[in-house]
Amino acid sequence: MSGTFRPEQLATVTFGGDVVDGHLGPENAEIIQMHSVIYNTRDEIAAVIDTHSPAATAFALANASLPCRTEPLLRFGQSQPVPVVPWGPRGSDVSVKGIARVLAENPGTNAVLLGNHGLLAFGPDPVATGRLVIAIEESAAAELGAAALGGAADFPSGALDAVQAEMKTPRR
Repeated sequence: MSGTFRPEQLATVTFGGDVVDGHLGPENAEIIQMHSVIYNTRDEIAAVIDTHSPAATAFALANASLPCRTEPLLRFGQSQPVPVVPWGPRGSDVSVKGIARVLAENPGTNAVLLGNHGLLAFGPDPVATGRLVIAIEESAAAELGAAALGGAADFPSGALDAVQAEMKTPRR
């Protein structure tokens, strides 16, 4: 859908939710605080994506964290399980305070599952954040598929260090 946006469909808002330019309908205004708490908590964040992709949302519906057991999660910066924020009405104080609490408890996470809702992923720019969303969705689908085979295996010790070292190795 993002490829079909027209300028009149977009709005510029402050972190407090005040519209600076454009129009923001009530169905979108309620999520501003959910995104703002991430921007206000993590200085390095410049993009937040809220999605309801099927496999990641299945974990959110189950209120189950998504383990880090696929290499793309490591490569895109999510080396710990994606934690779950307990359910609260979208954009409510319960939801926003829950996001803030889970971020404080998991300072290395680049995503949270919103219980009974979906996924919030965040990163340094929209492209990196989009890649993380795809890695999370594919990992969630793989995790669900592996469950039918007896469950996914954890990485061996040192996997994160090995992946990071390999990513720094110059290629010809």
